[in-house]
Amino acid sequence: MTSTELLVTADSTRGGLRPGAAPRREAPRRPASGRGASLYLVPMIVLLGMTSIVPIVYSLSLSLFNWNWGSRFDFVGLDNYIALLGDGEFWASLFRTALFTLLAVAFEIVLGLAIAMAVQSMTRGLGWLRTVFILPLMVSGMVVALVWKVMLDPTLGVIPFLLGKVGLPGVDLLGSATTALPALAGIDTWWQTGFVFIILSAGLAGLPKEPFEASHVDGANAIQRFRFLTLPMMVPIILTVAAIRTVDCLKVFALAFGTTNGGPAQSTDFTQMLAYRTAFREFKMSESMTMMITYTLLIVVVLAVVGLIRKAGRRAL
Repeated sequence: MTSTELLVTADSTRGGLRPGAAPRREAPRRPASGRGASLYLVPMIVLLGMTSIVPIVYSLSLSLFNWNWGSRFDFVGLDNYIALLGDGEFWASLFRTALFTLLAVAFEIVLGLAIAMAVQSMTRGLGWLRTVFILPLMVSGMVVALVWKVMLDPTLGVIPFLLGKVGLPGVDLLGSATTALPALAGIDTWWQTGFVFIILSAGLAGLPKEPFEASHVDGANAIQRFRFLTLPMMVPIILTVAAIRTVDCLKVFALAFGTTNGGPAQSTDFTQMLAYRTAFREFKMSESMTMMITYTLLIVVVLAVVGLIRKAGRRAL
C-alpha cells in the first residue's frame, strides 16, 4: 500500500468510513421556512405594540368619549371630531405650526447645505468642526428655550444690548406678535442646523467625482456645477432630511413653552400647546385626544406627500 492510499484510508477511518466504502454525502441544509423566520419578529412586534400602537389605540378610544379627567366619562362617538372641524382656534394653531415648520426647515436646509459645501474641500479640522456644530443637538429643547429667552430679553439680554450699540435699541423679538414666530424659527435653526449639516456633508462626500472632473474640463463654473450636478444628485438626501426635520418641527412644544408660552396674542400658540392647555388646564381630555389624533393623521398625510415627491424626484433623475 502506497503512502497515498494510507492517507486516504486514515482519513476515511477518522470520518467514520470503512476502507473502500463510498463517502457519504451531507444532506443539504434546508432554508428556514418563512413561518419559522417570522417567529423571530414576534418579540419586536410585541414590544412595538406595547410602546406605540397601544397608546395610539387608547388615545383613539378616549377621543370617542366626553372625559373631564374625573368621573364624567360619557360615550359621544364622533361628536368631538365634528366639533373640531368647526374649531377656529385649532385650525389657527395648525396654520401657525405649519408656518413655523416651513420657516425652520427652509432655514436649516439652506444654511446646512451652504455650510456643508463651504467645508467640503477642508482636509484638516473637519472633525472638530462637526463636533462644534453637533454640540447644540446635545441640549434639551427646554434648556435651549430658557437660554435664548434670557439672551433675547429686552432688559438683560445680550442680543438686544448689541443691537442697541448699532442703532437698534429696544428690540424685543419674543415680545412682539409679528416677530415672535420667526424668532422661534431662528432659535430652532440654531439648534438643529448641525444635524442637517452632518447628513448633507456625508451626502456631498459620497457624490461621484467623475461628473465634476468632466465639468472642469468643459469649463463649467461653480454655479453651473451646483445647478446641474450637485443639486440634482443631492435632491433625494435633501428630501430625506427635510422629511425628518418636518416631522420634528411639527411636534414643536418646548421652544414655545419655554420662551413665549404661546404669546404674545397667541402668535406662537402651536397645536401641541393648544392640546396641552385643553387637557391639563381646561380638563377636556377627550377633546385634547381628538386634536392629537387628527393632528397625527395630518402628519401622516404630509409624510405621504413628501414620499411621493421624493419618488417623483428619483424618477426624474
